[in-house]
Amino acid sequence: MNFDDFRRRDDRVREVPLETVLALRNAVRDPRDRQKWHTEQGPVSLTGQKFTNWHRHIGGGGAIDLVMHLADLDATAAVAWLEQHATAGHAAAGITAPHCSSSQHAAPAPTNRTGKLRLPVRDASQLRHVQDYLTQHRNLSSLVLEPLIDAGKLYADNRGNAVFLMVAGKANRPVGAELRGTGPRVWRGMAPGTRKDAGYFWLGPKGPERVVLCESAIDAISCFMLYPDRVCISTSGARPNPSWLRLILDRGYEVACGFDADPPGDAASREMIRLYPHIQRLRPAAKDWNSVLTSPS
Repeated sequence: MNFDDFRRRDDRVREVPLETVLALRNAVRDPRDRQKWHTEQGPVSLTGQKFTNWHRHIGGGGAIDLVMHLADLDATAAVAWLEQHATAGHAAAGITAPHCSSSQHAAPAPTNRTGKLRLPVRDASQLRHVQDYLTQHRNLSSLVLEPLIDAGKLYADNRGNAVFLMVAGKANRPVGAELRGTGPRVWRGMAPGTRKDAGYFWLGPKGPERVVLCESAIDAISCFMLYPDRVCISTSGARPNPSWLRLILDRGYEVACGFDADPPGDAASREMIRLYPHIQRLRPAAKDWNSVLTSPS
């Protein structure tokens, strides 16, 4: 493909509404601020066709920039993603938020299908730093973390980020990873090419009957410390209808929605329960499960 071909493709997808991109990425609109969305990369504010992620100090303009930011793709892969998912009537249809879907079995929003999974390289020299952050700043038990480290489900990368592996199937095949910064600035992200609807980060005992869905890996670990008889799963964001949820319900598990105790978490929980009435709400006593652990008694 030459430059002129790419420019023509670029022009076709650049003006896709940013709200359409956010809906396709399973972002949740803030009920108190119509221009604010809660995304896989943190809160994003819209001003027309421009966006700003204040937590990450990143901004841009147009659908391509937004996909590059949310999905951690380069420009070529972002254009391909938009051609596959945000054309053929999606933009003209004016998609709103995913929690406004009227169909119980609506197809889930696609995730990084055009990008090859690139997991961060393990760096054993950074592991102690990550463990100290998780135990000292997040109050997570080393007795819970050590089995995850031994199983390869938690490790450190060369930047000192905590990497929480997302897996699928009995073979625990890697399909992505949640990344959490361990420095003074709050930072979270996803490994490039992560397929959030193909698997998840989880921990818990064998043969459980009860499952709790949490918004992040750290919250899932925190929830497990409070409810050690349950399997705790991260949905990697307040997503009301991940594609694998139906499979869990069909297997007869008792599922509770443990999303954050804030407006986006409550809104996503209500939508999940609307879609799946057998799911119960398990609301954290603080903002989220890790806040329950770190809050003074």
